[in-house]
Amino acid sequence: MTQESAPAHLTDSRVLGTLFASASMKEIFSDRAMIQSWLDAEVALAEAQAECGLVPAGAARVIAANARAEDVDLDAVAVEIESTAHPLVPVVRMLARRCGEAGAWVHYGATTQDITDTGLVLQARSGLALAERELRGLADVLAGLAERHRDLPMVGRTHAQHALPITLGFKFAVLLAETERHLERIRELRPRVLVGQLGGAVGSLASFGPRGPELVRLMMNRLGLGAPDIAWHTARDTLTELTCVLAMISATCGKIANEIRVLQRTEVAELAEPFTDGKVGSSTMPHKRNPMFAEFVVSNAILSRQAPADMLAAMLQEHERDMTMWGVEWSALPQTFVLTSGLLERVTSLLAGLTVHPGAIRRNLHLLGDLMLSEAAMMHLAGSLGKTEAHEVVYRASMTAWESGRTLRDTLLDDPAVRSLTDTEQLGALLVPESYLGSCPALVDQVLARSKARQAQEAAG
Repeated sequence: MTQESAPAHLTDSRVLGTLFASASMKEIFSDRAMIQSWLDAEVALAEAQAECGLVPAGAARVIAANARAEDVDLDAVAVEIESTAHPLVPVVRMLARRCGEAGAWVHYGATTQDITDTGLVLQARSGLALAERELRGLADVLAGLAERHRDLPMVGRTHAQHALPITLGFKFAVLLAETERHLERIRELRPRVLVGQLGGAVGSLASFGPRGPELVRLMMNRLGLGAPDIAWHTARDTLTELTCVLAMISATCGKIANEIRVLQRTEVAELAEPFTDGKVGSSTMPHKRNPMFAEFVVSNAILSRQAPADMLAAMLQEHERDMTMWGVEWSALPQTFVLTSGLLERVTSLLAGLTVHPGAIRRNLHLLGDLMLSEAAMMHLAGSLGKTEAHEVVYRASMTAWESGRTLRDTLLDDPAVRSLTDTEQLGALLVPESYLGSCPALVDQVLARSKARQAQEAAG
């Protein structure tokens, strides 16, 4: 019986990993996919060099034919990396051996970081494509919820207390607008981030002679990447920006899940995460329906918070190349991709199966009676008394209502100044939660229109 080693990270766990990680994103950042991205960079380099006359065209063809990660013995590569203390040389040697005489032209004039950086960018491109698809899916679900509940009045809360009425659709539209901004961020960062690397030992392209800049363009054209104006061996701002955007998406997912969690509290009971027969809330209290999916999402989002700090620290690199921080990037960026994709999968599923309890929403909306409409009363009186005096009048009446249990309307009418400016009927009509929704429905429509415009633009290409 073989003893299994413990996972290096929660996302690698065969037992718990499905609660946190995205299997599809893990595949993009698997060892074999990483090595294939390095091999793709080596092939593009050799083919570009052949076009420039720096290596024989036949050698480039042989290199391309043998650059297949599925043929790589990962265990053997791992052993050789351990013995050489070098991440790429064992892969270069393996490819050169396969290519026979043409192997003399493998990795010709390049430095390790040219290949590993370009490979990481290739993986990031695939990861971004997946994350963007998932983010669009989240936006679609949020748009559906915002539209469906556009006019459903509910309590708006500040400081975890009842504040003013909003609509449930408004709540979802706020989240939709945030998600749409994340889609914008992904589109905007692509030209900066999806740029390959080729500079040689110190970034000067000296090993390629006078055709160095041309070689960079030809190599990156083959890979479908942007060509850098200058080597970015120690300029790590773009990968840091990417990590920060992914962490922001994760934070949004965590916020959504936490909102579901707190609104599922027994005392609130306005929303509930999906429940299917067999889902267990407690090992000792069979009645429990805990928001466990949402709770896992919240903890997952926390795991993504440290990555930006790690990547910011990794920007501090010395001179023209510095290996000190490579391992930070190789850990932080893939893990952030895997966690973020897992979050997007689970939050979208949470929202797609969300249960809304209109009865509880209405009950909570009227829990404070008319006291929650203190702003409406203040603004009504401010036209005559001025805002400062109106605030003081309504404040005194509100505090009396809190202590006495009487309605705000009645405590306001105790004040002769208020009675001279309004009457019972006016106040009664004014202090109704459903009548004080402001522009919530119109704001929902505005966000939905922008989301639909983005979808139309994407469909048009």
